Amino acid sequence: MTELAPGRRSRGGGGAARRAERTAVRIEAARFIERNIPVMDLFSDEALDIIEANAETVLEEVGVVFSDNPKAIARWKEAGASVDGDRVRLPKGLARTLCATAPSSYVQEARNPERSVTVGGKTLVMAPVYGPPFVRDLDGVRRYATMEDFRSFVKLGYMSKWLHHSGGTVCEPTDVPVPVRHLDMLQAHMVLSDKPYMGSVTDPSRAVDSVAMSEVLFGPLEGRTVTTSLININSPLTFDGTMMGALEIYAEAGQACIISPFIVGGAMAPVSVVGTLTQVLAEVMVGVAYSQLVKPGAPVIFGTFVTSIDMNSGAPTFGTPEASQILYGAGQLARRLGLPFRSGGGLCGSKLPDAQAAYESANTLNAALMGGVNFMLHSCGWLEGGLVASLEKFVMDADQLGTLHRMAAGVASDEAAQAMDAIREVGPGGHYLGCAHTQAHFKEAFWRSEVFDNKPFETWEEEGARDTQALARLRVQQLLERYTPPPLDPATAEALDAFVARRKEEIGTT
Repeated sequence: MTELAPGRRSRGGGGAARRAERTAVRIEAARFIERNIPVMDLFSDEALDIIEANAETVLEEVGVVFSDNPKAIARWKEAGASVDGDRVRLPKGLARTLCATAPSSYVQEARNPERSVTVGGKTLVMAPVYGPPFVRDLDGVRRYATMEDFRSFVKLGYMSKWLHHSGGTVCEPTDVPVPVRHLDMLQAHMVLSDKPYMGSVTDPSRAVDSVAMSEVLFGPLEGRTVTTSLININSPLTFDGTMMGALEIYAEAGQACIISPFIVGGAMAPVSVVGTLTQVLAEVMVGVAYSQLVKPGAPVIFGTFVTSIDMNSGAPTFGTPEASQILYGAGQLARRLGLPFRSGGGLCGSKLPDAQAAYESANTLNAALMGGVNFMLHSCGWLEGGLVASLEKFVMDADQLGTLHRMAAGVASDEAAQAMDAIREVGPGGHYLGCAHTQAHFKEAFWRSEVFDNKPFETWEEEGARDTQALARLRVQQLLERYTPPPLDPATAEALDAFVARRKEEIGTT
């Protein structure tokens, strides 16, 4: 929650100090989620055994392609894989053995230590939308994203109580040349927020810059993880040199990577749930194994991004039962491998932050909570199959992430929760509004939205009969008006400026 405390006049002295404290913007940030509830184990052990056996068969008989990466081919040969050109076939058990050195959890440090997150085990860390080239702005215009849009999303993420992570490419700022775009994006995350962030993966040299800028911000990175970056697999069964080159840089530096197949079911994987899970597991195991070939113990996340497909139009669909089933199964497979798990998000195919967007997003958000996801990318702001980042949906989704926190906490059964004193006090036919128990606990008893309208009809009508999109638009405006950047040592800020300026000059694009 972001609060702007109202100020009042003071005669000075201690009153002035108190007034300054009251009028300061206070950013309240919830700690990452630690589940106190069971996860959904949808698949039997027998079904998981079949999927694991089939994935090993795929790796041995079909293999995977490592394109444009002689270094990777050499590493696989040395590890005992069979290599034919750029096709790599792994004997059964090799990938799983290599995966064993990957940690089951890790801490990603933030520049504000209070914002550091643990990824793995029973935790859930939520990060915003990633990758859209378009935005839907507050005027309702769908257009290419700009750097100013990018900064607005970073500010909103920083001010969200329920969002734990600043993310990465929250939108593609197309007004900045591609070769230097990553520098401005990283600097925005580092300066405008004090939450953890993601590095660049669009070229190995940009991963090098990400590590170097992180060293400017944090100092030496030996033994520390300060970035988590997204490595997408070109499904089916293809690992390109660009993404693997970035993985190599991050693994060597001890920085975390999400190894994530990008699958549209029926197009890039089989139409069946078990068939898709077989391919997902095969791809993830190879990616994780390769990270451990580069540096044993490098932190890595078992990633899954799967959508179904509309067989009439060919468009991807979101929030479907099959996608949730795959998420649940992938979570079980990740836990059997002993790896953190990434999936989920506020995913939808809708063009607007409307009822379709809400239903589809809710389906995926709840599946992520129940499926044991540890790192949830695309938690807020996603529209139109990931083509669009929406300011309004960003705050709508970010608000709803609070319900996941409340659900994950479980239900207390201590003396206060039993409320026997209240039941005795009120007795038959009374009401609980004024009883001592209600007065003591009403403030935290129920989760409350900071966007939705729950006023009586007459009040709602008098205030303009605003729908949720209008309320979200107002929320965005209020948050951006109240934004104040988190403190940053001036010398560090100057060093970041100098690094970015030097690299832009070296790259030759301004």
